[in-house]
Amino acid sequence: EKFAKQLASLADFYVNDAFGTAHRAHASTVGITKFVQKSAAGLLMEKELEYLGRAMSHPEKPFIAILGGAKVSDKIAVIQSLLIKVDSLIIGGAMAYTFLKAQGQPVGKSRVEDDKLDLANHILQAAKKRNVKFLLPVDHVVANHIDLNARTQTVKTIPDNLMGLDIGPESVELFSEEVSRAATIVWNGPMGVFEMSPFAKGTFKVAHAVADNAGATSIVGGGDSVSAVKAAGVADKISHISTGGGASLEFLEGKQLPGVVALTEKR
Repeated sequence: EKFAKQLASLADFYVNDAFGTAHRAHASTVGITKFVQKSAAGLLMEKELEYLGRAMSHPEKPFIAILGGAKVSDKIAVIQSLLIKVDSLIIGGAMAYTFLKAQGQPVGKSRVEDDKLDLANHILQAAKKRNVKFLLPVDHVVANHIDLNARTQTVKTIPDNLMGLDIGPESVELFSEEVSRAATIVWNGPMGVFEMSPFAKGTFKVAHAVADNAGATSIVGGGDSVSAVKAAGVADKISHISTGGGASLEFLEGKQLPGVVALTEKR
């Protein structure tokens, strides 16, 4: 509070344009608003809230979410929040292997959260109940270790001694076709270990599929996905690239962001 007062003593008006920190209740994002005359959102903050808010409250349909990354546990709340809003949910990245194992499919040495298998099953059942199309990879780029020089192959069934490190060409086609039908697309998380060229193709091709759907509103959030669309050279074709990693995730989870609430209370 003392620091917030010191900050507030420097100005009469406070403008917060840092959406990326809006999920944190700090002196510089929340505390300061209690001690200035007026607070307001900056233009970037306004744009973030407009795009993400529209996607979560009244998206144009079909609404498709693409989630990737390593862990189901990082995205549980997002998946549960999106399941009641989306028409289709596409899952890639290492988190897909937890769902595939929950379905009884062989995943070899792929990264799996064994303590989340029941939860994965529960999510699959919930999607079915709500008539949400739940798309998982149908083929995989595999290797025996994560390395730039690793020998890779594309398989439908992952052998015991190998691990899935990217989605295969059939999955790319399946996901791209679904994306082409969307009117609203939210993407958070890569499809594989895209930082290494042998495992980058899936992520880059999905990035192109999102960018090629010119009629859709496309929102990309999270550091890895943002890096991917930039590396794929399609950033200028995305409707909105979110500057918030944790903030955009929490917004998609349906949480109120302290930095935004503070502005709303002191207009």
